[in-house]
Amino acid sequence: MEEEIKKIKEELEKTRSQLYILYELNKAMRTTLRLEEIVYIILTGLTAHEGLSFNRAILFLVDNDAKKINGFMGIGPMYMQEATSIWRSIEQQKMDLYDLIKTYHRIKEETVKPKFMEYVQSLSFDLNEASGFLYSALWERGTLHIKDGKAIELKEDPLTVKLQLGEFLIASLWIKDKPEGIIIVDNYVTKKPINDADIRIFNMFVEQAAGAIENSQAFEDTLIMAHTDTLTSLWNHGYFQYKLDEELLKAKSKNYPISILMIDLDDFKKFNDAYGHIQGDEALRKVSEQLKKTARDIDIICRYGGEEFSVVLPFTTKEEALDIAERIRKSLAENNIAGYRFTVSIGLSSYPKDGTEKDGLIKKADMALYKAKREGKNRVELAF
Repeated sequence: MEEEIKKIKEELEKTRSQLYILYELNKAMRTTLRLEEIVYIILTGLTAHEGLSFNRAILFLVDNDAKKINGFMGIGPMYMQEATSIWRSIEQQKMDLYDLIKTYHRIKEETVKPKFMEYVQSLSFDLNEASGFLYSALWERGTLHIKDGKAIELKEDPLTVKLQLGEFLIASLWIKDKPEGIIIVDNYVTKKPINDADIRIFNMFVEQAAGAIENSQAFEDTLIMAHTDTLTSLWNHGYFQYKLDEELLKAKSKNYPISILMIDLDDFKKFNDAYGHIQGDEALRKVSEQLKKTARDIDIICRYGGEEFSVVLPFTTKEEALDIAERIRKSLAENNIAGYRFTVSIGLSSYPKDGTEKDGLIKKADMALYKAKREGKNRVELAF
């Protein structure tokens, strides 16, 4: 009897602890609406010693446009040997849940990401039956507990092979009656069995995660509406600032170049004075359409203000950006737009060649733009 009472007390204490951490994580998730930060908090809660204590937690998100299921983030050890050093470091530094969450801002700026996170982000599956169990699990409501015979049956499945899964839990995240992602947890290192209490708390956690991700997506949608220029349908100045911040963080963490263009229509005031503001607005719309046709799909085109435009060019060196800038310049000069031949002056700067901070890069591109104006217009100038 005493042994049974002791066991019940231990289970009650474990449940109390897990419910408390769920409450604390809900508080943490209310501190941000950025998707990557929300996901990091969720996965940290699933793996932290003070959380649900799974060895690994992985999130895949659906990309309906590309018809893919992509690895978005993974937390945990890549190899068994790595686990001991990670957990020892956490113990020695006395890191609690909030300490672990705070480390994400440092991780984002590091050139080398944790190995498991990088590996998960490299994974991509087609959004169809050829992807095997991951695709079929996407359409299941509720948590699936994979173990014993089912685990053996899935031994050759693409998902279990890539993640070396044995016993694990997998749950689809349904948002507005559509599956938008998958959460997977396991005890890859310790091989600790997953019990009913683990599953109950995990289910509660999945519901919270779906709600938090939905809120984050709503925030992104609102951000898009708030940052679209009503005249040209391009991104506006605020979004340019936001995206350049974001792209610079990615460039620093993954060690790739990005470039920016500052573009100004030459003599636009003369056009406005001659033809009026209605024609001027129509010309700006047509110029914007031409910019979209000439730029690449990955480029972020914005109306910076008035007749000035800006373009963020991810994964683009200074030399590559010069080719794109020249293409834009020629495209506008050679096309009749609103009954007029417009030319543009363009200033170009690049990370890391011309600086590492947003404000400095914008200033250098702007200085290059005004040099292009001084040198006779209808030309591209590089930051120096």
